[in-house]
Amino acid sequence: MFIKPYGDTSNDGAVQLSFTLPLKNCGRAKEAARLYVQKLGFQKVDVVHAEAISEDFTFFVAYGKTDIGLDYDKVEYAEAVDKYMSMDEVNEFIRATFKRKVVIVGACSGTDAHTVGIDAIMNMKGYNHHFGLERYPMLETYNLGSQVPNEKLLSFAREVKADAVLVSQIVTQKDVHIKNLTELIELAEAEKLRSRMLLVVGGPRVNNKLAKELGYDAGFGTGTYAEHVATFVVKKLQERLTNKK
Repeated sequence: MFIKPYGDTSNDGAVQLSFTLPLKNCGRAKEAARLYVQKLGFQKVDVVHAEAISEDFTFFVAYGKTDIGLDYDKVEYAEAVDKYMSMDEVNEFIRATFKRKVVIVGACSGTDAHTVGIDAIMNMKGYNHHFGLERYPMLETYNLGSQVPNEKLLSFAREVKADAVLVSQIVTQKDVHIKNLTELIELAEAEKLRSRMLLVVGGPRVNNKLAKELGYDAGFGTGTYAEHVATFVVKKLQERLTNKK
């Protein structure tokens, strides 16, 4: 299936762009923004919004059209889990499959101090009417909070015999999350922990494809709830258990 962006009519190639230029907000700056979008290859460009974010920087929103399309049938991407279970289904699955509680450790590791992601997944109250993992009676959970060194995270996970470690990365400037996530994988491998526990990463600039490329078992981006992560963890643990037999 060949696809193009949709604006007013199907396949009209209309695209909305937002960006910042190091220019004072004025008519000349707006014209510069329009010409810049044209240089990107867009036609029929219109700058619909310009707002100063400081004396010498302006934020722009522009519309343009493109003839470039994409063959969607050639796009390759695998979701971490195709079908998710509810909280009750996850708990029943654990009782029937493992006959013990599943141990999960979560943290915002490295220098990242933003706990909004890990708290949404771990905390009992959860997020947006979706209970967090602490609410699941068949899960033993530990939320270590923010700025947890990778060494400390793995040491604690080993101590409590964690089945899975959840890592949240919110700060992504200059790809600092990639460096930190790579370090964690390398430490886990060096300490021979990689095969003993699942490693799952989440964040606004994370998806399953990136996570797998970095060596993690799964990755979850925006729109993820506790039951999504829990389903993956218990299903993957079952898969490993089956392969050992």
